[in-house]
Amino acid sequence: MNAVATQKGPEGWTIAQWQAAYRDEGATPEVLLAAWAARGGPPDNAWIKRVDGAMLARQLDELSGLLAAADGDLARLPLYGVPFAVKDNIDAAGWPTTAACPEFAYVPDEDATVVRRLREAGAILVGKTNLDQFATGLVGTRSPHGAVANAFRPEYVSGGSSSGSASVVARGLAAFSLGTDTAGSGRVPAGFNNIVGLKPTRGWLSTAGVVPACRTLDCVSVFALTVDDAELVAGIAGGYDERDPYSRAQPAENARPWTEAPRLAIPAQLEFFGDAQAAAAFDDAVRALKEDGARVETIDFAPFGELAALLYSGPWVAERFAAVEALWNKAPGALHPVVRGIVEQAARYSALDAFKAEYRRAELSRRIHRSLDGFDALVVPTAPSIYTIAELQADPVELNSRLGIYTNFANLADLSALAMPAGMREDGLPSGITLIGLAWQDAALAAFGRQWQARRGLPLGATGAPLPAAGAAPKAPGDTVRVSVVGAHLSGMPLNHQLTSRRAVFVEKTRTAGDYRLYALANTTPPKPGLVKSGTGAPIEVELWDVPLSAFGAFVAEIPAPLGIGTLELEDGREVKGFICEPRGLDGARDITAFGGWRAYLASLAA
Repeated sequence: MNAVATQKGPEGWTIAQWQAAYRDEGATPEVLLAAWAARGGPPDNAWIKRVDGAMLARQLDELSGLLAAADGDLARLPLYGVPFAVKDNIDAAGWPTTAACPEFAYVPDEDATVVRRLREAGAILVGKTNLDQFATGLVGTRSPHGAVANAFRPEYVSGGSSSGSASVVARGLAAFSLGTDTAGSGRVPAGFNNIVGLKPTRGWLSTAGVVPACRTLDCVSVFALTVDDAELVAGIAGGYDERDPYSRAQPAENARPWTEAPRLAIPAQLEFFGDAQAAAAFDDAVRALKEDGARVETIDFAPFGELAALLYSGPWVAERFAAVEALWNKAPGALHPVVRGIVEQAARYSALDAFKAEYRRAELSRRIHRSLDGFDALVVPTAPSIYTIAELQADPVELNSRLGIYTNFANLADLSALAMPAGMREDGLPSGITLIGLAWQDAALAAFGRQWQARRGLPLGATGAPLPAAGAAPKAPGDTVRVSVVGAHLSGMPLNHQLTSRRAVFVEKTRTAGDYRLYALANTTPPKPGLVKSGTGAPIEVELWDVPLSAFGAFVAEIPAPLGIGTLELEDGREVKGFICEPRGLDGARDITAFGGWRAYLASLAA
């Protein structure tokens, strides 16, 4: 019996199960998604706006057009017919954007860049989700639509600010969702609802079309039931965007996967504010990491804590005020009282304070980076405790501040992070851990997170469904083909999803032998390079991926002329399958061999 047949219905499916339903079972989006436009029953305040019949019909028409343009090949639309949600501070064309403030509402004409890229991959938007107003909070209680309940125990908070986005994924009402993460808003709700929260390297996922909280720090984040799904979505949504002045191209040097015995740091000073169950859950997680072969060592957490405190107890609050200044000038009463009290603190800080705080941020960031040198990642509790909705409403500022001690510093220090389920506490609430690495360590964090999730075998979110066997990466060498990629299929590039959607596994970054030349081909969308073996040349940077043998044919079928797959020689003498270019494809092409690789060439264009 396959993974699709074992489910009672599409709610709670992973992306792989949605793909299988369409690819193998003959299912159609019109049938599987009909229920999303016909929701009845009591209101669910995790949503601010749900899709209706007319909105769904328009998207299905657009999806039909995408499929026709792809010549009916579902593999070219890795999110075909997959339902997703977005936090209501992220624009979707024709949907109101409110940031949980009705007086702020507007209807954008264009999708945010991340939403556009997901819809172009076939995803169907089924709703905009509730949040702490203007993404100011870690609790999910600061909204005129009411507090979003925890998916396991409704008297407890869901976490924020991306409360609704986490809730709908945990309950299987969307296969994945987008949130934002400035101070932990893409991680705390994941930990409180037993799902995966991917906080990418700042600048990887564009914030064009996102209502800012702290514009210099904001990240679009991804919630999903599995690490596989979160990584797939981030790979499709991510990439350099000229519309976002804070967007960054991935550097030429990428993180390698960790060894079988990774070296992990944990804080020497752990704080759980008297929550014995949270402390015990983290102890259990650390014990499991050691049993899995990790080397775990303590480091001084003081610089992390001091940097975390700067975010809300320093002049960065002025950035939050900048985001709402126009509304505050016009109608200050439209702001939630707690949010208003926070942003109005901006008046306490001068430009001199801002520069002094920035100098201290740089000093602390340097200390943090130095302390992580030699470690693969820092592992922290996703949150030190959890509180009831009533407790948060009685003490909205102090308890919120406590929840950010393991998250607030990440963007200030330019770190990547992945929040993962770690098990259930005795009181029936989830516990979670977060892996934190330096910038652009996203792929390495995901590779380890995938192993962690597979070994724990925890139910997915609050659905009760097990991790599908189909989500496991192939392990036997004979079941895969090792493929070298050189351009748009590299990690984080526009076509990388053609690998990740087929459960290909990143192996390593390396270089070709020294007799290859690299060209930027003319008139290709997305831009692509061509690799040609020549009498003269240079080593060219490539990535090696293991592609499941069962998916290799479909992957090759997507490669357009003049590109193809041939045998490539690496600098260490190995031979692998890899992308090559026919000579006819070089007409009008630019020789970019001197850059040593596609990433370096793109970085030169962005500079």
